[in-house]
Amino acid sequence: MTAVPIYRQPSSNTSATDSNKPADTKPVLALKELVASLYREQNKIQNLLSSLGFALRSFNNLNQFLELTPLMAARVTDADGGALILFKSNGRISLEQLHCQDNQVTGQLRRELEQIVRQLNVSDHQISDNFPLSLPEYLDRQIRQALGTTIQLYSTPVLVKNTERGRLYVFSSDPEYIWTQTRRKLLQLVADQTAVAIANNELTIELRSKERQDRELEIASEIQLRLLPRKCPLIKGVDLAASCKTANRVGGDYYDFIPTNYDQLSQTTEGKVESPAACVPWSIVIGDVMGKGVPAGLIMTMTRGMLRAEVLNRHTPAQILEHLNRVMFADLENSHRFVTLFYSEYDPQSRILSYSNAAHHPPLLWQASTGVIQRLDTEGGMLIGLDPESQYENAQIELAPGDTIIYYTDGFTDAVNQSGERFDEENLIRVFQQACQNYEHPQAILDDLFDKVNAFTGSDKTNSDDMTLVVMKVKSQE
Repeated sequence: MTAVPIYRQPSSNTSATDSNKPADTKPVLALKELVASLYREQNKIQNLLSSLGFALRSFNNLNQFLELTPLMAARVTDADGGALILFKSNGRISLEQLHCQDNQVTGQLRRELEQIVRQLNVSDHQISDNFPLSLPEYLDRQIRQALGTTIQLYSTPVLVKNTERGRLYVFSSDPEYIWTQTRRKLLQLVADQTAVAIANNELTIELRSKERQDRELEIASEIQLRLLPRKCPLIKGVDLAASCKTANRVGGDYYDFIPTNYDQLSQTTEGKVESPAACVPWSIVIGDVMGKGVPAGLIMTMTRGMLRAEVLNRHTPAQILEHLNRVMFADLENSHRFVTLFYSEYDPQSRILSYSNAAHHPPLLWQASTGVIQRLDTEGGMLIGLDPESQYENAQIELAPGDTIIYYTDGFTDAVNQSGERFDEENLIRVFQQACQNYEHPQAILDDLFDKVNAFTGSDKTNSDDMTLVVMKVKSQE
């Protein structure tokens, strides 16, 4: 049986719906257009901010980045233009960059802003007296007054390490321009990127300055090491060992070996023990400048030069210290530093050691015949640079074969262990006595003393002060 189609008359409701269909699509199309517009606006903003981030990563010159800041601020906020004003470290302000779509308006704005900046730089000290406003608030008010009521102005701070370092402005002449929350956030984002660029630039400058300082310290350290004796001299009847370990790259410790007659020294043949220089009296000196670092190193260098010149006058040890104190007093007083110095002169012919002390730690003498340790000191000697009229005393002692002397700085006795205990002179005397009993050569004694102090403080602990040690031993056999 063949099916017969049934025709039905459409109802009135169906007919009404079909007739309204074109009208219902208008809101949908409007919504789609709005979404598309927002999407395009979002892409534009993302592209602009991506460009700003790329510039932040790529530009090595801060000025190149700052040129983009007002432009980006204006574009992301749909404003007519933007301006960046920075606060300098010297208290002055400067108009860094200005952007405006209209070149004629740009020139007028620049003149007005520069005039405001000049006025504030001239009268910035009077602002706080005349107005109960901060500098940023006063700057905003002055710019608003200059732009008039027809131009809308908005600003946000440029904060570097929680300190306001400038203001970022945008302005619009559109009467329907609305300052939305989104635009405010976008302007702040550009300001934050600007703050990062400023901070990075300052860190770069600081790093370069530190690199220059490090290089200067390396040069100073190299010069100081060259001024200290590279090796111990050959002196008839004695063996020598010496070492200086600075806490910093440049230290204030000083030791030296100075021949008393350079004429005979120039006639020497290196390696010949019986050469004229070996028989000449030699000055053995150790000192310590109060303080560390480059200032102490400079004073140490000055002390070395003056002392070497003074030795040639062939005065007694006490006279040499008196003359040195008078010559250096003015410079030391101006630098607020002092020098401790122990000066001695050894005569190989008589085995007599003459000496005088200017408040330095007295060297220790181990007498081979008795095993007794004696402190080599003189009374009354004050620091070099403390009193220009300070008087020093002479003393001398005849050494015997096997006798050993250590000259040292307070870096040894002031060395501190993990418990905060000092190594002190008592421990130094004890380990020195043991080293003299166990080792023959001065270098072995020196190494042992450094090892003992390092074991006391701990191998992972760095020196808090310079440590210098000179060991002199009278040979048992000629």
